[in-house]
Amino acid sequence: MNYLSELLKLPVLDVNGEKLGVVNDLGIATGEVFPHVTSLAFQGPGKTPFMISWRKYVDHVDETGVHLKTRDTDVRFSYLQPDELLLARDILNKQIVDTQGLKVVRVNDLKLSSSGENQLRLLGAEVGGRGLLRAIHPALERVVARIARAVGKPLEEHIIAWSYMDLLERSTQTIKLSVSHKTLDELHPADIADIIEQLDPRLRSQVFAQLDTAQAAEAISEFDDDELVAEVIEGMSDRDASSMLALMDPDDAADLIEELDYEKAEKLLRLMGVKEERAIRNLLGYEEHTAGRIMTSEFVALPATDTAADAIEAIRALDEDFESIYYVYTLDTTGALTGVLSLRTLIVADLDARLSDIAYRDVVWVTPDLDQEDVADEMTKYNLVAVPVCDDARHVLGIVTVDDALDVIAEEHEEDLQIAGMATGEGGSGESLHILSWFARRFYWVLVWAVASGVIAGVLAGLGAAPELALFPLCAMPVVLIAASRAVSFARNFYLDYEESDDDRGPYLGYFLQSAGVGIVLGAVVYLCGQLVLGAVYPEEALAAVDGALAGAVLRAHALSASFTCAAIVVFASCATSVAYLKLLFWRDARDRNTSGTALGLAGVLIACLVFSAASVLAIYLLFV
Repeated sequence: MNYLSELLKLPVLDVNGEKLGVVNDLGIATGEVFPHVTSLAFQGPGKTPFMISWRKYVDHVDETGVHLKTRDTDVRFSYLQPDELLLARDILNKQIVDTQGLKVVRVNDLKLSSSGENQLRLLGAEVGGRGLLRAIHPALERVVARIARAVGKPLEEHIIAWSYMDLLERSTQTIKLSVSHKTLDELHPADIADIIEQLDPRLRSQVFAQLDTAQAAEAISEFDDDELVAEVIEGMSDRDASSMLALMDPDDAADLIEELDYEKAEKLLRLMGVKEERAIRNLLGYEEHTAGRIMTSEFVALPATDTAADAIEAIRALDEDFESIYYVYTLDTTGALTGVLSLRTLIVADLDARLSDIAYRDVVWVTPDLDQEDVADEMTKYNLVAVPVCDDARHVLGIVTVDDALDVIAEEHEEDLQIAGMATGEGGSGESLHILSWFARRFYWVLVWAVASGVIAGVLAGLGAAPELALFPLCAMPVVLIAASRAVSFARNFYLDYEESDDDRGPYLGYFLQSAGVGIVLGAVVYLCGQLVLGAVYPEEALAAVDGALAGAVLRAHALSASFTCAAIVVFASCATSVAYLKLLFWRDARDRNTSGTALGLAGVLIACLVFSAASVLAIYLLFV
């Protein structure tokens, strides 16, 4: 009896073998690394629930049942203590946090260990397929395990030790877990964000309730899903949400505020302190995706006449939650930026040295309306960990830090991959690890070809044409679909490589001339290939005959020629009209909308398929009639 699933429904027998009921749960005290089972919960006659002390009454457990030390008349019932929980009720089939693997998992079974005849300890949770099979029926688990072992793929257990479990549906303030592991609120904010994103929606608010305001502020700033951010904030009280946003970096708080509806956002801003509200409103006044929107208003700028000692003292006086300090900026008497010092320069300088004497004067700065991607490029070019954002008079409005620049680069990279039709999952290579998913994204045209082939054959049969005539458009269709897919890819790659210029007319005319030229060449190649096939299959001298059998050959020859001619025309049209996809990409980008490269390619293939199918069927039908 090593698993909870094996104990449930076992009979509970007194010392004389009389049945008192059946096991329906076990209670444990949570203060140990591997907790003892302290209580036995069973269901008596009439489905009446009872609970007794395990240590006091249980003698031993075997396959026949749970055997008690006393007669049923001597049993005294007990209650669940505040530091206890029930395994089946509180853990089985629930989500837990694996604080070692940093992921959310569901408990399929619980593994127990015997220590003596009447003592059981909880070792951990089984979260793999083996526990799920055992929960359905132990015999099923044994059969599948034997089959898996026979084929050389043993069915492994996936046990998470109790010391690495954190419960989500019960407060960690009332349940004391083992002190030998990190609980959820002790994890890094980025890890907490990853875990919360994996949770069922109903549990997210419960997990957030376990974090204090500062921890919640750090965790929510790590979220990747804007809709999830809005959902979490909506689930909090206005005062808690406002306090959390006030503790965040102003640029991160501004991004979150923007995801909320106007009334909710205004209410949260009014509940903040004046300083925090002003900083966030200032950032919201700039356009999206500009330096002004991603900058933070927390920086250190001092008069150039101050000394190194003054600068060090100013840094020491900052709040603990102040934005990370990378540089100290110097200002002239009008408040204009004149120089910058790294912390290293400041530390090694004499305390009485003037900042103007040790500052680097050739400062790189950006304007608040500069595109965020250009800001990231500037920081990469000059190897900066922060860049000041200044107005026309060089007054410092804020700084863009390296973490914000990295977010911009990652965001732009993800958008480029999406437009290119690649995945951005954990593999990191842009390819899905699932072969079916990979095949569907790369070779969806094969499925389109198969479906269209059946449709064309059905339509021609319905029109009364000879069945074999359907073979010719089916032979020519793959080149049409591949050419359409490549035309979309050409437009996509042109878009990704295009660098904006001052030409208001855009790149469309130049692109059209290129793609139309390629279309002419490809169309000519397809047409010539069709003529070569025609000459090889139906020699000219054979077609000169007029008897009935060869008259059919003449019809088939014309059908073959018509199919490849239609294919050549559609290939040219796909290339020439791909400028429409390029224009669509620029149009959606201007409105900050992502475009799936796979969806765009599929649309191009479907359009080409429909045009070719209609044209080839019509041509063959006209030949037939």
